[in-house]
Amino acid sequence: MTQATADTGFRYDDLGRLIALMTGAEKHAPAAHSTLDVLWVLYDRVLRVRPEGAEEPGRDRFLLSKGHGPMAYYAVLAAKGFFPVEWLSGFGSYDSPLGHHPDRTLVPGAEIGSGSLGHGLPLAVGSALGLRAQGLDEPAVWVLIGDAELDEGSNHEAIAYAGAAGLERLHTVVIDNDSATHGWRGGIASRFEAAGWSAVTVDGRDHEALHAAFTTPHPGRPHAVVARVEKKQ
Repeated sequence: MTQATADTGFRYDDLGRLIALMTGAEKHAPAAHSTLDVLWVLYDRVLRVRPEGAEEPGRDRFLLSKGHGPMAYYAVLAAKGFFPVEWLSGFGSYDSPLGHHPDRTLVPGAEIGSGSLGHGLPLAVGSALGLRAQGLDEPAVWVLIGDAELDEGSNHEAIAYAGAAGLERLHTVVIDNDSATHGWRGGIASRFEAAGWSAVTVDGRDHEALHAAFTTPHPGRPHAVVARVEKKQ
């Protein structure tokens, strides 16, 4: 399998125009734009998944737990050829597959239906365990969550279990825009490190820093990348 998605000719600079095609109400624009750089770097340079091989057993899995405000996700999937760009203008309409929360049965490339906070990381843990049980050691599992999702207890159970189980093919990206109710003494990365994860905090707008963090070796441990972005207004 190729290293990342096929080149369709779209570039990062095109994403703003693609997002602008989605004119429906309830866009959750801050939620969308906070994820844009992380999503682009993952799909452009890291994830081993292609539109024509979206069901291949050996593909990497990307799970969008932060499923509200999915316009950046849809724009990146369209830019990488998972579905036609023409779908974007129907965003949120009655007969469009692109709903306000992604639906895995309707959106090509989507691994899970998401939007209810606190579900994605536990699902990613289960995916990593399932791949291990099948003897599939190459596929990586990636899940993107928001810092406010760490208010949900289900995530802390998943963090504790994944560290203890040594799920080294599991990767979590936390978009940190200071939305959590209480915050974390010592920073979010410290919570993962205390549970046995490898963890790093980077500028969530710096593509080279993101790529370096995403590709950091972490033998025997799951890996967390905390991507700091501007504070939600």
